[in-house]
Amino acid sequence: MTSRSLAVQMPATSDTDSPVLEVSNLTKAYGDSVVLDHVDLNVRAGEVHALLGENGAGKSTLIKIVSGVVLPDAGHVKINGSEFRLGSPRVAMQAGAATLHQELATVGGLTVAENVFLGRDVPTFLGKMRWGSINAAAKAIFADLGQDIDVTLDADLLSPVGRTMTALARAVSQQCSILILDEPTAALTGSETTDLFAAMRRLQQRGIGILYVSHRLEEVFGIANRYTVLRNGQRVRTGTLGDTSVEAVITMMAGRPVETLFPKRDPKPGAVVLEAHRLCGKRVRNVSLDVHAGEVVGIAGLAGSGRSEVLRMIGGAQRRVSGQTVLNGREFNPGSPGDAHRARVALVPQERRSEALVPDSVERNLNSTTIASHTSAGRFLVSRPKERRHAQGLWEEFHIRGHGLHQPVMELSGGNQQKVSIAKFLALKPRVLLLDEPTRGVDVSTKVQIYRLIRRQADFGCAVLVVSSELPELQGLCDRIVVLHEGRAFATFDGAKVSEEELLQACYGRSG
Repeated sequence: MTSRSLAVQMPATSDTDSPVLEVSNLTKAYGDSVVLDHVDLNVRAGEVHALLGENGAGKSTLIKIVSGVVLPDAGHVKINGSEFRLGSPRVAMQAGAATLHQELATVGGLTVAENVFLGRDVPTFLGKMRWGSINAAAKAIFADLGQDIDVTLDADLLSPVGRTMTALARAVSQQCSILILDEPTAALTGSETTDLFAAMRRLQQRGIGILYVSHRLEEVFGIANRYTVLRNGQRVRTGTLGDTSVEAVITMMAGRPVETLFPKRDPKPGAVVLEAHRLCGKRVRNVSLDVHAGEVVGIAGLAGSGRSEVLRMIGGAQRRVSGQTVLNGREFNPGSPGDAHRARVALVPQERRSEALVPDSVERNLNSTTIASHTSAGRFLVSRPKERRHAQGLWEEFHIRGHGLHQPVMELSGGNQQKVSIAKFLALKPRVLLLDEPTRGVDVSTKVQIYRLIRRQADFGCAVLVVSSELPELQGLCDRIVVLHEGRAFATFDGAKVSEEELLQACYGRSG
């Protein structure tokens, strides 16, 4: 008979000048590519320290080393003053490091409480789980985080913020001293982000140091105390956020002043290319819209308003319940994304890792949408030289950064994965381009590149439809903006004239 307690003792509040995490001389290279070059960093007890940099700057590698996933070539990591053996996630966890990766690892089919204590010893009696003790311990952790979550719920039923809080509770259950958060707000709404920040402040009060990675600089300035900027694998600067500005940080990250975020708009819309009439889906109800050649149309709305569903129905990724789509004057009813591709309609999905990319090389991903054009000998054999030339051309055109075409695409930074995703669909030379959250989780410089790509497609006569959660992005990029509210098209605005407040009011179903 065994009986183990799951009671979690939070670390006591410490002297905020004492570092809980010390990284010194951290170095990592893959062949000739130096990813980290003698990087130093420290995070103090009870502070939020922002780790900033463009995609490919070395942030992910640093996180993986501290978490024990990657072994460095040189350098040392200390937690609470004690150095530990690198290269083992279990050893890193035992030393006090807990990491919430951008792709949250909650396991469907298990309850919230089971997810919180996944991989941990749990109370048993005569070989049977003591579910009462497990659920009570999980509930106590959520209470400490200021959250009221049903711990008996299947994790598959959780909202994005519920999954984030469950992963956060799992980290807290490990009695961590340093918590690493990698893009934790990427899938959260504004109110959900507020809930997360409230939970983070509770952890700060208990002396937990937080290393915070985000491309949303406005959020960084709202939650973090200090920052470290990496560029090309080197530490550029560490400082206090109160002593700098968003513009200055962007310049540090890019190594040069970043030009105007959005490209100049000079819309010259042509004929109507795409029409949707009274589309109905699981959430969408009677949505009608049109997009002209050379026009960028945005779709705004709260989470659950049906924004993404409109794109999926047009792009062949989801069957519509009713309604009609028309492409160049002819009825268009794709039964799959492949059908849409043959009609030169391309959907770049929101979830790039699960829906846009396959776990293979960068080259295979770049070529995956245009395999037929790389064949020879009667179109039965794939020509390797054609494949390589095509992929290399996209690599250079889209400024993809990595070790080369042979590299597994999932090893690229998030921004470079997004470039691969967009590149493979633009290789179809679409007449209609559907983009679902095209800049989620990418740095400022990559956003600028993506905005210019979108505008260039419109200038070439493509009809572009964009979904984004960031209202300023839609204002700066789109010629028109359609706002959905509870599945219906509530209002349409001129993108160059509408204010953010007007868009937000419409998102909540309020006019004027």
